[in-house]
Amino acid sequence: MDRRQHRNAGRTVVAVGLMLGLAAGATGCSGFGAAAEDVKGGGDPVAVLRRAADTLRGAGSSKATTSMEMATGGTRVTIRGQGVYDFRHRLGRLTVVLPEDPAGTSEHKPITELLAPGALFMKNRGAGVPPDKWVRVDIATLSDGNLVTGGATDPYAAAEVLRGTRTAAYVGRTEVAGTAVRHYRGTADLTGAAGQAAAENREPLAAAAKGFATAEVPFDAYLDDQGRIRKLRQRFSFVNGRQKTPVAVASTTLLYDFGAPADVRLPRPADIYAGRIAEEDD
Repeated sequence: MDRRQHRNAGRTVVAVGLMLGLAAGATGCSGFGAAAEDVKGGGDPVAVLRRAADTLRGAGSSKATTSMEMATGGTRVTIRGQGVYDFRHRLGRLTVVLPEDPAGTSEHKPITELLAPGALFMKNRGAGVPPDKWVRVDIATLSDGNLVTGGATDPYAAAEVLRGTRTAAYVGRTEVAGTAVRHYRGTADLTGAAGQAAAENREPLAAAAKGFATAEVPFDAYLDDQGRIRKLRQRFSFVNGRQKTPVAVASTTLLYDFGAPADVRLPRPADIYAGRIAEEDD
């Protein structure tokens, strides 16, 4: 891929991820044999997955690493993030890094994101925004429920999607970062998830159910013996309004170091940028 193609790919990610919504105004089945025996300790797969978000709330907080892969126009790019999340207060802080250019340097500064009930705050948002200001995005205006807009899926929202689990199978035992986990594979329904989610996530998930190309979300979930999500990979498909073919998105969230301090302070009103957001040039 030459430099121009790579740059265009990066802009595509910004357009369908970080800029989505801004420019517009911003039942189950179990495994068999040994797998069936092992899953008895965790219970019915569908039930286990549907309560995973509640289990995270009980865990309090954790560190998080995110990865969002997008495939569009024959190009695949990845956005990565890292930070902390407070599950009890639904507050998180992530540093999101956009793809590098062919020389190995980033064409964009890392973006700091603050995740909060009903809102997404971004610093180093891009052209036209003063470096000391935050951009605030009202989650209710996003057709994807902020599952892909920020280039990282809100960890608690990702867990809430599992409340809509329709079918799930227990795959078996494995490890994630040295921790023993149970691997489940299944499909969740965003409409069902919206009906069971916490109050602040109901409207965003309902919007995603309508805004995505399909309300079905295939997933692979890896839970430790306490029922806490250690790794969650979800696959979304949506049409971004710029092209007819759906954009395929694979979002992966890794949670670890449970109980880690997660002191997330939201910006003061005076620190929030109220001007127009410039788009990347084509």
